[in-house]
Amino acid sequence: MNDVIALGVFVCAYVLIATEWVHRVVVALVGAALMLLFQIVDAHDAFFSEEFGIEWNVIFLLFGMMIIVGVLRHTGVFEYLAIWSAKRAKGRPFAVMTLLILITAGASALLDNVTTLLLVAPVTILIADRLGAPAAPFVIAEVLASNIGGTATLVGDPPNIIIAAEAGLSYIDFLANLLPIVLVLLAVFLLMARRTFASALTFHPDRVAEVMELDEREALVPGPLLPRALAVLGIVTLGFVLQDQLDYDPSVVALLGAGVLLLVARSDPDRYLAEVEWHTLAFFIGLFIMVGALVKTGVIEDLAAWVIDVTGGDLFAATMLILVVSAVLSAIVDNIPYVATMAPLVAQLAATIPGDTTVLWWALALGADLGGNATSIGASANVVALGVAERAGFKIRFVEFLRYGVPVTLVTVSISAVYLWLRYFVLA
Repeated sequence: MNDVIALGVFVCAYVLIATEWVHRVVVALVGAALMLLFQIVDAHDAFFSEEFGIEWNVIFLLFGMMIIVGVLRHTGVFEYLAIWSAKRAKGRPFAVMTLLILITAGASALLDNVTTLLLVAPVTILIADRLGAPAAPFVIAEVLASNIGGTATLVGDPPNIIIAAEAGLSYIDFLANLLPIVLVLLAVFLLMARRTFASALTFHPDRVAEVMELDEREALVPGPLLPRALAVLGIVTLGFVLQDQLDYDPSVVALLGAGVLLLVARSDPDRYLAEVEWHTLAFFIGLFIMVGALVKTGVIEDLAAWVIDVTGGDLFAATMLILVVSAVLSAIVDNIPYVATMAPLVAQLAATIPGDTTVLWWALALGADLGGNATSIGASANVVALGVAERAGFKIRFVEFLRYGVPVTLVTVSISAVYLWLRYFVLA
């Protein structure tokens, strides 16, 4: 009975989020409250369980990086980057978008896509404002690019970290197996972006002329805060890259960086804490509790088990099914809890099917990471970027994101299927 209630609450919440009849934060928190009210999950499950509860590592990673970004925003560095980027692209909207897509995808592979969008989205909104262009297409393009770029490395997308831990895969394993297809997907996405976002990429000569006359250096706030903030950001970035050697989770690195930066800023912390996207964090908390209820009642596990049972022990069929179902389910629920549930089942399948079953992990990574592009709540990076946009006054609706995200997801997942087939079955 609990599984029916949990599924019913989640489906209703999803419909309300998709239709935007009620604000998504309200929906997520009420949905979480109903899961607790009906005792589908209890307080221990919600707040302390790694399996069924809130992903506190994600919450505190976001919180720490939001503080760092908040401090950086007061240095004028975002305005500097906005003017610099627009001038380098000579104000041409698609050239600006291309530059931002490449920067976002590259940074998402080196850092992680959530952190990257926290840093890049504010710059993007400022660029769009300077050029007189709508911000939504630029932000959506960056979200899609971040999920594609983050697929390439172990640290680029949170599901990859879960997969690496379960399968014993290294940073080099991810680069060797996923970087080639990510480069192809990124090139294809750039071609799609030209056509997909064409109607939004209007050239305004007057606005561009104004931008070209600006001196980006004048946007920087004089004083020691900028070099201090950049130094802390550099150390935090290095901490992300060396997380295995340092044995610190990214959330710890982000919190330490935020604390140090608030200390060296030597200013009232309230002005920086006001920049934190509290409603985004609240949305994540509610969403994690709802998905945790689905995990506890076995709904997600039943779906994942069905994927395994229907393959009939055939490696190619299992690979394709995991890729497609992971893409579909990751568009509906956040891909982090989905992969956390699916990973042990893939491990079980890998132990029973003959052949080089490592391909199953790449199918899971590609399906979950790329499937998150389909909807605005499919991946953590999506929710964060849309939260930043909403705070800046640019609300991106669920249906609007769907219009851009679904075609990109269909194309990238289809190309990934061909890649897996050729590399691991035809040319193996």
